[in-house]
Amino acid sequence: MLELTSINSFYGKAHVLSNLDLSVERSEIVSLLGRNGAGKSTTMKSIMQIVVPKTGKVTFLGKDITGMSSHRVAKMGLGYVPEDRRIFTDLTVLENLEVGRQPSREGTVTWTFDMLFDMFPNLAERRQNRGKELSGGEQQMLTIARTLMGNPSLILLDEPSEGISPLLVETMAKVILQLKSEGLTVLISEQNLHFAQLVADKAIIIESGTGKYTGSFDDLNAKPEIRDAYLTV
Repeated sequence: MLELTSINSFYGKAHVLSNLDLSVERSEIVSLLGRNGAGKSTTMKSIMQIVVPKTGKVTFLGKDITGMSSHRVAKMGLGYVPEDRRIFTDLTVLENLEVGRQPSREGTVTWTFDMLFDMFPNLAERRQNRGKELSGGEQQMLTIARTLMGNPSLILLDEPSEGISPLLVETMAKVILQLKSEGLTVLISEQNLHFAQLVADKAIIIESGTGKYTGSFDDLNAKPEIRDAYLTV
């Protein structure tokens, strides 16, 4: 469903992603793991064409989207939840959700307010509150819900467990598993190995913008030398 082939991405002269290969199958949950600064967020931005790769190719649903404008990528059904959330703080929860609305698309779930409020009860209770009145965890939920209003077939979650309480981390894990049950494909960027193992089918580890490991968590747990080399602080 999504494939990155020999991606090289830069910030100015800084070479952040180096010949990165990555693939995600339909209805799969994949966790992109790595230390802070490994290139995880840049990978997400390169997929969305916020950072346009200098070389290499990003393919989504069989189409080369490299160099395409980000809003066109989103309209194809690729949802993006950035690490810094970027909700509209002066808009209510309902207004934030309305901003994310896109038409239904064939083969994907058509999300409604009621469906999202069932998934995120906190947001249901605070639907008339402005974004700036929400906690950090509630803002994270709102960002995911707003992205789902675009009816994506694949959703990118950049560090969804960062900066939220342990209780909300459990809630977030349940939400991601529910998304999978609805047929969505999910790529998660994470530093939290425990959280990643709760939700993901496959792990991809990057270091210095280069792929170092792809495989199951069972295989990864059987290779502590890989965890120690690329994931421990």
